[in-house]
Order: sequence, then structure tokens, then C-alpha cells
Amino acid sequence: MTEKRINLLGSTGSIGTQTLDVVRRNLADTRIDVLAAGSNTALMEEQIREFRPAIACLYNENAARDLAVRVRDLPVRVTSGMEGLLEAASYGQGNLTLNAVVGMIGIRPTLAAISEGHDVALANKESLVAAGHLIMPAAKAKGVQIIPVDSEHSAIFQCEHNEDRKEVKRILLTCSGGTFLGKKAEELENVTAAEALHNPNWDMGAKVTIDSATLVNKGLEVIEASWLFDIGAEDIKVLIQPQSLVHSMVEFQDGSVMAHIALPDMRLPIQYAIYYPHRRELPIGSVDFAAIGSIRFMEPDRETFRGLDLAYRAAKTGGSMPAVFNAANETAVKRFLKGEIRFPGIYETIEKAMDSHNVIKDPGIDEIEALREEICS
Repeated sequence: MTEKRINLLGSTGSIGTQTLDVVRRNLADTRIDVLAAGSNTALMEEQIREFRPAIACLYNENAARDLAVRVRDLPVRVTSGMEGLLEAASYGQGNLTLNAVVGMIGIRPTLAAISEGHDVALANKESLVAAGHLIMPAAKAKGVQIIPVDSEHSAIFQCEHNEDRKEVKRILLTCSGGTFLGKKAEELENVTAAEALHNPNWDMGAKVTIDSATLVNKGLEVIEASWLFDIGAEDIKVLIQPQSLVHSMVEFQDGSVMAHIALPDMRLPIQYAIYYPHRRELPIGSVDFAAIGSIRFMEPDRETFRGLDLAYRAAKTGGSMPAVFNAANETAVKRFLKGEIRFPGIYETIEKAMDSHNVIKDPGIDEIEALREEICS
């Protein structure tokens, strides 16, 4: 295999740091050309000194200026803002851009990487939720691959490998159920951000952990899967799999079901996306089926965790509605983490934004960003 060169966007976050764990095990033929993040100057400096990228971008301009001073002894160019992020996404010839930026800010970098002819390992689900109608045609036109990094979408991707998509009947999208699995609406009235951030199975960033607790994350993944696998949202069924062993399943027209089963560790789908279609050794352990005894599935409680139905509504409406759903959720999660709204207020914020929105049938990137600015301001 030729050397793998990676542009890593979101390097200081949960997915980014786990990506670098994978790279450390494969330095013989893997290089980090670009690191990009938000504002974590100290961790970015550590990453630069270890991986020696050509470009390092911090979106926050003040943080980037501080970083430039810290690493002035190294041959790295420090950039900032959206201009710097777009350069980071599109740097190099034949590079793989792994987009782990959180939020709708990740859409333009995804498009920039595609425009440069890069395959994209995608952990920024907002790219497809808000702009799948722009990104998937662009990738097809450039002949590049969008390889999912989310564990569920990676599972589906692997189950569909070498299968005819026309023979897929439906996708069975699994989730752990989040922090508050089994609780009822009245029990969630006064839960704190600290309580919501305690996911029992997965190591994720703050926003994704809250999204998992509300089931909004699963709703976002329904929309993302619809674009990735060219299937209607109505043919994607969500199931709770509290052990987080079955990462998703695909049911075919003949009744066969293929499932992807592994211990819950994000390094597995990250590594698969980087080295696809090849697999490499990864010391995460094996599933002990005899010790487990049984694998459980449950229906989601859609009355308590209303984020899922709001996502299906957004997917059915289409146009700009998924972008509104996503942007309203970004705003709501930030407010919840700051203690400004209660946990149920996340659903109320999303529903209010969707109810008041006049749908744009085929929004361009400028219209999508204007919607985000309006909703998130």
C-alpha cells in the first residue's frame, strides 16, 4: 500500500484524538499532513510537535496567533478562520480528508475536499443532514468516495459491501439508548448537563453525548444514512441495542439480515475508513459471545425522546427543513450545557424552529449558512 496522507479536521476532539491513536500504530505508512481544530491551543501544539504537519489551522483567530508563537521553531504554517479550514480540507494531492469537525461549520470543508478530488472519511454528520443534496452529487461528479466514520454508518457500509443496493429492503439502525434509557418524560424535567454527559458505552464529545441522550443523534443519523445509502428515511428503522455490540444491520429482499458486531470502540470505524477496503490489526478485544449469553433489542421510546420523530418529520419534509432541525438542535444543546434551558427545552427549541420555518425546496450553501446564522444567533 502506498503511503496514506491525512488531512485531519477536528484533531483535538474525541474523534480526532482517537484518529491520532490509530495513526500512531501505523506510522510506517501513514502521515498527518494537516491538523485543524477550533481553539485548543495547548493540545494542538502537542499534536504539531508529535506529528509535524505542513499546516495547522485553529478556527479561532486569537488562538491561532497564540499557536503561531508557540510553534515558531517548527516548519509548520498556521492558518485560521474558514479560509484556513478550507485550505486544510483541500491540501495535498490524493490525500484523505477526515472531517471530524462538529456542527454545520463542517459543510464547506467537506465540499472543498471533494472539489480537490479527495476521498472523505466523514464524521461530520451535519454535512449530509443539512447539505446531502449538494455533497452526494458533488462526490459522484468528482468520482470520490464518502466513507462513513460514525460507528453505525460504518457498520451499514460494511454490511452492504459487494452487495447490490437495489436488493436492500431496509436498514436497522441501532443505538445504545443514551444516558437516560428507560426514564420517562417527568424524570427528565430537571436532569443536569453533568448527568446527561455520562454515556455508559461510548467515548464521545459533549455535543454528541447530549444528542445521544435526546435521541436527536439517532435522528440525524437516519437522515445521514438516507443520503449515504440512497434509501428513504421511511425504510430506516431505529432499534435500541443497549449493549452497543450490534452497530447496525441491513435487511435484504430475501429476508436475510447482515449485522456488524464488535466491542464499542470508535477506533475501529476510524481505522476502517482510513485504510478501506483493507483491515488492520487493532487491539480492542473480541466479543465473548458465550459470556454475553444474549443480545437485546428494544423499541425506542419516541414519546419521551421526541428528537427521533422530529428528525423523521424533517426528513419527510426535505428541502431546508433538515438544516433547520440541525441548527436548532445545535443552539438548544449549547443552551442546555450552559444551564439556560431544561433538558425537555431541547425538543421545544427544535420544534418551534421547525414550526415557524418556510421551507426552501433546494437550498444552496449560502442559504443553508444563512439559516444557521439566523437560528444560532
